[in-house]
Amino acid sequence: MIPDTLPDVSAGPAAAPVPARRTLVVKTTSGTDRPEAANQAFTVAAAAVAAGVEVSLWLTGEAAWFGVPDRAAELVLEHAAPLPDLLEAVLAAGSVTVCTQCAARRGISPDDVLPGVRIAGAAVFVEEALAPGAQALVY
Repeated sequence: MIPDTLPDVSAGPAAAPVPARRTLVVKTTSGTDRPEAANQAFTVAAAAVAAGVEVSLWLTGEAAWFGVPDRAAELVLEHAAPLPDLLEAVLAAGSVTVCTQCAARRGISPDDVLPGVRIAGAAVFVEEALAPGAQALVY
C-alpha cells in the first residue's frame, strides 16, 4: 500500500549526529620504581594525543616526580620512547596534573613543576573521569 503523504525531503538528507569528542584520562601511580608501567601510561597518553584525542594525564604516587623538571629523564627503559619526549607530546596538546596530596607528601609545590603542569586533587580527577565521553585508564 502506498502512503497518502510522503516525507518532506526538500532539505536533503538529515545530517548524521556528530559523535561527542572522547576524552582519555590516564592515571599512573608508577615512577622509576615500575618503569614499564610508567612508560606504558605515557606511551598510551602520547599516542592518544597523536590520534587527536583529548588527553588528561594524572601523575600520582611516585609518578608525581615526573612533573618536576629533569625527573622524567631519570626513567630509562630499553626499547621505549624516552619519557621526556612522551611528556612533551602530552603537554603540547593535552593536560598533565600532579595529585595534590602526592605533591604535598613529596614537598612538590606549584613553583616546582614544569610549565603547563598543574596540581589538583581527587575531586578534579573524579570530575574528569566521569565526564560524558570520558574513558579512564589506571597504570
